[in-house]
Amino acid sequence: MLMAGITFPNMTLAQNTGKLKVTGKIVDGASNAPLAYASIRLFKTTDSSFVAGAITDETGGFIVEIVAGSYYALSEFIGYKPHFTSGIKLSATNSPLNLGSIKVAASARTLDEVTVQAEKSTMELSLDKKIFNVGKDLANAGGTAVDILTNVPSVAVDVEGNVSLRGSGNVRILIDGKPSGLVSIKGASGLAQLQGSMIERVEIITNPSARYEAEGMGGVINIVLKKERKEGINGSFDIITGHPTNYGAAANVNYRRKNLNFFVNYTMSYRNTPGKNYLYQELYRNDSTFIMERDMRSNLKGMANSARGGLDYYFNTQNILTASYTWRTSKGKRFSTLNYRDYLSSVSNMTSYTYRTQDETETEPNSEYALTYKKTFKKKGQEFTADVRYLDNWEDSDQYYHENVYKPDGTEIGVPLLQRAVNYETEKQLLFQVDYVHPFGKDGKFEAGARSSSRDMTNDYTVTQQNSDGGWITLPGLTNDFLYEENINAVYGIVGNKTGKFSYQGGLRTEWTGVTTTLKQTNEVNARKYANLFPSAHVTYDFAKQNAFQLSYSRRVRRPQYNDLSPFATYSDNRNYWSGNPDLNPEFTNAFEFGHIKYMAKGSLTSSIYYRHTNGKITSIRRVQEDGSSYTRPENLGTEDAYGIEFTSSFVPFSWWKMDGSFNFFRAITDGTGLDEQFQSDTYSWFVRAMSRFTLWKSTDVQFRGNYEAPQQTPQGRRKALATLDLAATRDILKGNGTLTLTVVDVFNSRKFRSITVGDNFYANNRSQGRLRQINLTLNYRLHQAKKKPKEGLEGDL
Repeated sequence: MLMAGITFPNMTLAQNTGKLKVTGKIVDGASNAPLAYASIRLFKTTDSSFVAGAITDETGGFIVEIVAGSYYALSEFIGYKPHFTSGIKLSATNSPLNLGSIKVAASARTLDEVTVQAEKSTMELSLDKKIFNVGKDLANAGGTAVDILTNVPSVAVDVEGNVSLRGSGNVRILIDGKPSGLVSIKGASGLAQLQGSMIERVEIITNPSARYEAEGMGGVINIVLKKERKEGINGSFDIITGHPTNYGAAANVNYRRKNLNFFVNYTMSYRNTPGKNYLYQELYRNDSTFIMERDMRSNLKGMANSARGGLDYYFNTQNILTASYTWRTSKGKRFSTLNYRDYLSSVSNMTSYTYRTQDETETEPNSEYALTYKKTFKKKGQEFTADVRYLDNWEDSDQYYHENVYKPDGTEIGVPLLQRAVNYETEKQLLFQVDYVHPFGKDGKFEAGARSSSRDMTNDYTVTQQNSDGGWITLPGLTNDFLYEENINAVYGIVGNKTGKFSYQGGLRTEWTGVTTTLKQTNEVNARKYANLFPSAHVTYDFAKQNAFQLSYSRRVRRPQYNDLSPFATYSDNRNYWSGNPDLNPEFTNAFEFGHIKYMAKGSLTSSIYYRHTNGKITSIRRVQEDGSSYTRPENLGTEDAYGIEFTSSFVPFSWWKMDGSFNFFRAITDGTGLDEQFQSDTYSWFVRAMSRFTLWKSTDVQFRGNYEAPQQTPQGRRKALATLDLAATRDILKGNGTLTLTVVDVFNSRKFRSITVGDNFYANNRSQGRLRQINLTLNYRLHQAKKKPKEGLEGDL
């Protein structure tokens, strides 16, 4: 897993009331795994008054600075029992006093011969990234990766499955820190095929360092899949049923014996996803108003299977070789009905109505091969990683369209149309990457690496129409072969160190990019080659009283991808077309962020102030022709300046009540001078997410989760507000080995995307609902390594 930017060496955040130190490490009592962001607090033995505290770093280590005296310590981490350590006597002669490894026990019950592993807290916070552990968010049960991202703070997902971060639609999505076939041909919408039960956590990195590829002006979302490495056989199994139709099963299993570890993830799902869309459009031409209403209803039935298997081979404790293979296939059947109603001047004066159907069959297999080698050295923190992977994806879509046009009295106009669109797409990508970390001095670190990727994509697209004698003719301008070739090579270097309470890091990444697009039949070739520098800088200051601040900067790029450049227009709605733009140029962003994190006895709070300046802003622009048909494609505008403030908090007021929440307020000023001065906007908007979870009985939890996105201006109109509420309840069964979860996603069926788009000659009002209210029932069964009960520490739990 790639780590973002700066590493906080021994994140102390303690009260600096003396020069003596207490050190140690907090670990899981069963596995000895370090617990990052656990808390330790020291109290005077005489009167139990609180003196100082600290938060562990990513290695579980801590340092507390206090004056000489006698103390006892309280170590805490969500999901674990509080642990008391007594008899701490600190003096100038024994400072720094090392308490060693403090083992905390999981709060879940320990059964005979079976250890039930406790789940981590929902949200873990640090300055450079936020980590959301999937298992504890009850409403994720039975969902997909898209459902999970929909409810991650700072992240928004629209009706088409497009992901945005802090209002920016250009986000780099990685799987286990690397590109994946799940986010390739279809972009992020391919995540709808990834079962949520395969995901361990989601990492949000808003201002990445030079170690990450520069793609993604909004930041990086890293989805980490489940994989265990414990001795013996262990894993988990899920069975899912839901309404509308949602049947699924998943298995995550690993087997470890000595120096070999085998892991397998398998998911199967069958879904029937209903959706609906309404469009009202006015076209102004020749002093007349032409009105069109379109009602669309769709049902997507599909079976998806995915399997991920591999092995870890431990040459020794310092050398690990991991090989894995991922296979995914989905077969879907989409049937849509589109009803158009045409009026002149007002909706009381209908001129005609049209009935159109879409019948699509789609097959999409994907394969991914990966080989990773990791070497650690005797010197702590020194490591070398090499990775090679190959992606082989393709998609075959066959669509039939029937269309009939009628007068208002029901008389048919003309002859019925029968049309067919065949689309065959392929993608092949080869990726090499090496990373090296070399520590120096006490807290210094040097990182360097190189990356090379090549990607070839093809799209053979044909639209035909049946003529009167039963033959098929090709529609002009809608048939071609589109080729996309991409080569990106990069090197980077990062230097970081610590002086007193200051931690600092500077990095530089250089990327060479070559992209060539070709339309074979018309021999249109567009080649782009450019080199760019992408610096990054992070400075952190640790204050007393459990506060830390960070100032960061990075330069990012959004390169037009395959879908952005492909000129082929969607044809399911033959009055509203969407396509790419072969002439699209990359956009570049300079991102600045000032962050603060405050740790408290019962939670933590992060706050950030950020600013992004973008040149060549890419925005989808809608244009309406004189016949009323619209064309939407991405265009380069001038600049965008975005300012914002964000708060994210995790709080546990009582042992039976946990809350997570986030609030983001921003202003975005878009200048369309690069394309058309009329495409401008100055918007203030905000969104809030809140989750509250209660333990009602010993083994039953209930959760409420709400989202609200405020209205937002766009360069061509505005997007209206959106509000949703999800409910979930869970209960442990089967002697604690199983969990039954009931979820209701979008209780009020209110997840509707509403927008108004305005141009010189048109007005359009759109309302979409890609997913209706979903009710799921999920059974999760956990299988862990058989072992004896761990013994309590001598001091135990008070």
